[in-house]
Amino acid sequence: MCSIAGICGQEGGYNMLHEALEKTHSRGPDDMRIINTGNGWLGFNRLSIMGLSDAGMQPFIYRGRESLGPDGLTEGNEGPMLPADCDTAVVCNGEIYGFRKLKRELEEKGYLFRSGSDCEVLGYMYREYGTEMFGKLDAEFAMILYDVKNREYIAARDPIGIRPLYYGITDKGNYVFASEPKNLSGLSDKIMPFPPGHYFKDGSFICYRDMSRVDSYSRDGIDEVTKHIHDLLTEGVRKRLDSDAPAGFLLSGGLDSSLVCGIAASLSDKPLQTWAIGMDTDAIDLKYAREAAEYIHSDHHEVIISKKDVQDAAEPVIELLGTYDITTIRASIGMYLVCKAIHETSDTRVILTGEISDELFGYKYTDFAPNAEEFQKEAQKRIREIHMYDVLRADRCISVNSLEARVPFGDLDFVRYCMSIDPELKLNRYGKGKYLLRKAFEKDHLIPESILWREKAAFSDAVGHSLKDDLTELADSYYTDEQFEEAVKKYDHARPFTKESLYYREIFEKYYPGLSGMVVDFWMPNKSWEGCDVNDPSARFLSNYGESGK
Repeated sequence: MCSIAGICGQEGGYNMLHEALEKTHSRGPDDMRIINTGNGWLGFNRLSIMGLSDAGMQPFIYRGRESLGPDGLTEGNEGPMLPADCDTAVVCNGEIYGFRKLKRELEEKGYLFRSGSDCEVLGYMYREYGTEMFGKLDAEFAMILYDVKNREYIAARDPIGIRPLYYGITDKGNYVFASEPKNLSGLSDKIMPFPPGHYFKDGSFICYRDMSRVDSYSRDGIDEVTKHIHDLLTEGVRKRLDSDAPAGFLLSGGLDSSLVCGIAASLSDKPLQTWAIGMDTDAIDLKYAREAAEYIHSDHHEVIISKKDVQDAAEPVIELLGTYDITTIRASIGMYLVCKAIHETSDTRVILTGEISDELFGYKYTDFAPNAEEFQKEAQKRIREIHMYDVLRADRCISVNSLEARVPFGDLDFVRYCMSIDPELKLNRYGKGKYLLRKAFEKDHLIPESILWREKAAFSDAVGHSLKDDLTELADSYYTDEQFEEAVKKYDHARPFTKESLYYREIFEKYYPGLSGMVVDFWMPNKSWEGCDVNDPSARFLSNYGESGK
């Protein structure tokens, strides 16, 4: 990953921003740099992924058609300052896909580059296109740019929200931006997620791309739909294999992660490094992950965890996540622990994952959608909000272990097309959820047929049914029924409704007091649908769970 931060005005100073960035040191352990823009501060923690030399260190500084690098900085009373004749400075946590093509186009216009970093194109793109640049990017990114001439800050975030960005306003009225809310703690009393697909300019957030919006549905039939799904996802994986640092793969043995691994294996000339995790008593996924790994001939690693591991991880996971959501926390326990093992036992720096498939093709509960229109509305809601749930989980669990997440199912072209598929085709009328995705890869034989057609199992359940039970047991030990009933009364927003949810909320408030608004609500099935009025988000409480738990 990396972490970025900015104070947009004459407030605070070098030490203040240094302290803020230190809170997310693990996101970028390789180096730190903070500069005085003359009208505020920009800071960066680096995790070297593309352009591994020192020349790729940020902030990037530009003067005309020249990228200056750190040698262009001047020394001030509080650290390095922008030189008087520069025009732009940029910090970015992101991956710009297809940056080499952009770089060639900019070089043809006379722009000079000094590193192999993908993010170096950003300052020149701003000079060429202004804020229209954001709509031209195929990227997972969060960035802050300072326009020296106009003395203004511009910030932006990718359309899915795969890379995190938060904002607040100081007592003096200055905006502050950073990768995580903990960076802004102490700088602002109210911290909120930066809206995906927006850029900030002149005190306003302006939408440049809404991935949930569909102006018209595709008229493609099933054969055309499955071909497009196949080709777009394959391309989404291919572009995410481009890395100057070693890459690995999370392999749960479910459909989504197995497809990512199967596609990657077909595109790679050496065995993948794959990783799976499971409980020591009742893991579901391990056997399926092992089957998939053997099929694609990966160098496979298993991480086995215990009840104690799960319960001990609960509080640190909530602290690193910055959420109280039940589903996110349950699913994060396994992801955090497997990523911790990857960090401690390998040289892997980049992790490909299978998030965002469910939002596009359906969960177990969307089998209960009363009609296609309701299915589509639910998909749009999930895509708009995913940055607060599964995407947040992947980012934090991976980045806290000094790794970078890449999400092929979040590829912008792939998401755009899948959202435009006629929802009548996406309804589960085939006797199998995610039928279109499965059918798209049936002919390739990239993964075992048993995995391709395996029933969906929620990640936290598949790590082991006991994982959820261990967490519930831990929470139940903290409260009597009377204590629970009294404690929940103090919460108006997202009021806890079980002892487990109260336990999570109280830990959240310990680290992020008064900031529950960063998450809109609990992730739950759509309770307005018949068959979905459950009091637990796990799919195992739905009547159609069936073979998923085996």
